[in-house]
Amino acid sequence: MIDGYLWIKVLHILSATVLFGTGLGTAFHLYATHLRGDVTEIAAASRNTILADWLFTLPSGVVQPLTGLAMAWVAGFDLFESWLAASYVLYVVAAACWIRVVVLQYRVRALAEEALRGSTRLSSDYFRAMREWFVLGWPAFLSLVVVFVLMVLKPPLW
Repeated sequence: MIDGYLWIKVLHILSATVLFGTGLGTAFHLYATHLRGDVTEIAAASRNTILADWLFTLPSGVVQPLTGLAMAWVAGFDLFESWLAASYVLYVVAAACWIRVVVLQYRVRALAEEALRGSTRLSSDYFRAMREWFVLGWPAFLSLVVVFVLMVLKPPLW
């Protein structure tokens, strides 16, 4: 029989895969759609991105720290080991960026739908929101990449 730790680990790895994959996939889709500039497609892509965030990103983002802490505790790690502490900080950075990104996605959707209804061009507010969205994606993405490295290598950092 497989012990509880391994089931927690499976859930942790699956949720990490969903979190990272959904984030990367929706970011690529929305940005590629943005670059094409079709307002109808942008409105649809932003709606789908928001939906994916609620269905996949948020639940997996909650499961990650819960299963991670559970695994560390069951395995007997000091919960304040340097690699874990660094992971907590990086996860908070990624989460803070993501929260702002979700707000921006709602703004992008509203501005695209407004342009669609009025048969007008996308506004400068839309382009500002997309620039901020793009910029915030990088620290979130890189933070999670480093968290992956820390989880696998578990290096002493200080």
